[in-house]
Amino acid sequence: MVKADGYGLGVAAVVRALEPLDPWGYGLATVPEALALRREGITRPLVVFTPLLPDPALIAACRGAGVRPVLGDLDALDAWLAGGGGAFHVEVDTGLNRCGFAWRDRDTLTRLGARVRTYDTFEGIFTHFHSPDADPGTARAQLERFDAVLSYFELNPPLVHYTNSAAAGIGLSRHGELARPGIFLYGGAAGSLVPEPVAALRARVVAVRPVRAGDSVSYGADAVLSRDSRIATVAIGYADGVPRSLSGTGRVELHGVSLPIVGRVTMDMVMVDAGELPVGVGDIATVFGGRVSLDEQAALGGTVSYELLTRITPRVPRLYNEP
Repeated sequence: MVKADGYGLGVAAVVRALEPLDPWGYGLATVPEALALRREGITRPLVVFTPLLPDPALIAACRGAGVRPVLGDLDALDAWLAGGGGAFHVEVDTGLNRCGFAWRDRDTLTRLGARVRTYDTFEGIFTHFHSPDADPGTARAQLERFDAVLSYFELNPPLVHYTNSAAAGIGLSRHGELARPGIFLYGGAAGSLVPEPVAALRARVVAVRPVRAGDSVSYGADAVLSRDSRIATVAIGYADGVPRSLSGTGRVELHGVSLPIVGRVTMDMVMVDAGELPVGVGDIATVFGGRVSLDEQAALGGTVSYELLTRITPRVPRLYNEP
């Protein structure tokens, strides 16, 4: 899965790193994302997982670029097949209640089966687990529903897939013909799978100043120091992707030490309590990807690793260590 600009890291560089692994293909969220990969020269299969709308322009764009759409309702299926179509995948909703053909809707599934069984372009079928990381039993229950749908309605395309990052570590009896690893590739924890750090978010210290006990820091003056200290100002803020929810809760690494963010995260800067640490202007601060991990920082901000990565804005330069 390389959607959302490679989970915020830059899809072109991510795909360059993944290409030597010879994946079957790549998963995207939108047709424009897929078209951008085609412009990068990627010829592997591309699957767009947001259900296709029965829009002639989108359908033409998919066909023209050889992009596999995901079909989640009969109107979209009929629109895709009407012009001859091309390879496509079908989503079955087994409990996420987000998209796809509902596993309980026998009437619609009967009509689905009657339509797709005669098409050799029916390439894949899948479902999506809602909480394999928190409760593996729910994934097994969803897989039973999915199997029942495939068997009863005789839906047997060449590719069956349902394993995301977290599901890869829960001991399913089988994993289908394809897996869809996502967050684990980018350094985020996924159930029992413990990742290696992949990305670090860093910025420079642009100011250091002494402050006295009783002084306030940042907007609103709601953070007041209880002791004399030194405040290091780091040139990164919510306009770069650092959540405002890290105000007074997040931590930043400087000189190998995890230090607290003091006061509100501002648009372009955060303030850190450096204490007696010998911090200077120009020093490099690490928001995550070092002593403070991606998942730890996300938890401190009341969010998840996915959001922390994908909210990094375009004005943050991406630097890559490539072989």
